[in-house]
Amino acid sequence: MYTIKISDEFCGAHNLRGYEGKCENLHGHNWKVEVELVKDKLDNIGMVLDFKEVKERLKKILVNLDHKYLNDIAYFKKNNPTSEIIAKYIYDLLKEKLIGINKVTIWETDTSSASYSDKS
Repeated sequence: MYTIKISDEFCGAHNLRGYEGKCENLHGHNWKVEVELVKDKLDNIGMVLDFKEVKERLKKILVNLDHKYLNDIAYFKKNNPTSEIIAKYIYDLLKEKLIGINKVTIWETDTSSASYSDKS
């Protein structure tokens, strides 16, 4: 199996509904987003996929999250904007366009992350 990873980041604010503690209040993060693709065969020039294409696809998603209050975005009005749910949101949008997506990881801080994959 071959694996590639790219990363990007976005800044945004949120508050967690139903949470008791500091995170129930409005606060923000500089989230790092890591996308992993896996394939068992390379294309005709020896790539899983061009890094540039993966970065462009991710950027189109992140522009809608960057410097936003996530709770105001339609998806997060129904789904609590936890790092786990943000990872799934990005994964699902990328899955529509990228063959081989394996996992999306969201880093809320340098020491705390959450990942989503629909692979067992």
